[in-house]
Amino acid sequence: MKKAGGGGGGGAADKKKSRHASSSDTPPRKQAAKRDVFQLFAEKVRDHKGLESRWAVLQETRVEYFRGKDFVSFLRNHPELKNILESDSTLEVEEIANVLLRKNLLVRCDRVVKTVRPGKRKLSTWPAHLEIFPDQVFSDNDAFFAWTFAKRHPLWQTLLSFSWPVLTLAICLFPVYPHRCKLLILYSCASLLLLILCLLILRALVFGAMWIILGKRVWFFPNILAEEATLKELFQFWPKKDEGERPKWTARLFYAILSVLVILLLKHHAPDEAARARYQKRVSNIIDDVLEWSPRLALSGMMEKQTLINVTEGSNNTSSGEDTNHEEDEHGEKTVSEEKPEEVEEEIIDYANEHHQQQHSDL
Repeated sequence: MKKAGGGGGGGAADKKKSRHASSSDTPPRKQAAKRDVFQLFAEKVRDHKGLESRWAVLQETRVEYFRGKDFVSFLRNHPELKNILESDSTLEVEEIANVLLRKNLLVRCDRVVKTVRPGKRKLSTWPAHLEIFPDQVFSDNDAFFAWTFAKRHPLWQTLLSFSWPVLTLAICLFPVYPHRCKLLILYSCASLLLLILCLLILRALVFGAMWIILGKRVWFFPNILAEEATLKELFQFWPKKDEGERPKWTARLFYAILSVLVILLLKHHAPDEAARARYQKRVSNIIDDVLEWSPRLALSGMMEKQTLINVTEGSNNTSSGEDTNHEEDEHGEKTVSEEKPEEVEEEIIDYANEHHQQQHSDL
């Protein structure tokens, strides 16, 4: 009985130990939850539009980075984001950044070019090339920090990626579109291309005129050629502030004379009206061939080509048979008939071309 009782006591003790062991397993889970909380915080901050960031090259890898002073001002203006950290929401900005650095969610970087380039007054605000800083501690004094985790793409970007094969197939099937659809696509693409070219030429002319006359660098739509610009930044009209030194008057005079010479040279070698008309006719013929092509015309063209080959072979056989019929001339010598197969072939080609043009007019 004692043995049984002792066994029962031992079973109760084992249960208590198992409960104690299970309760001791909870702190690591809470710690894991805290790590997930910082990961969630980093993703929310990165996706937020209030934190200004740029793209740069870090060890042959494109990374998204921000400045330390912008991170401090961002969290001061948006303190509600600290609620994601739950129990750690009372931490200071520097402490939160240091935790992100220890968890390898951030990496501190430094600019590669640390000297002012010729013609510049100060270092670039957003350098294009970065390197890893030795001391991985947060600082808001000319310090840059790059995100180390992959950014999650929203649902609309995922759906858009699946639409690319459909768009590629639609582009390949352009020749079989109806004639009106071809005209709509052609004029839309041509108008968009003309708008972009005119905008680029206009901003280049404005930049050149302002640089030569006033000595200032003014770029309207400054982000129109930027690779990583958002849609809002892409259509930003107001130019950026000129951070460079004022150019010398000798350089401005040299480029003014060079511009005048280039304009005179282009005006002297400009094509005349006849050359322009020939080029326009050639281009219009190419466009008409693309717009008027259809499977029906392709099949009819193949049939005409086969008919032309058969007729040509028949004419060649006929001409070879006629070669045996000789005629005697005044001296009693035999001559070959004057009718040549080349003339017959030209007549057949002319007839086929007229038939093909008649089919085009019927369509």
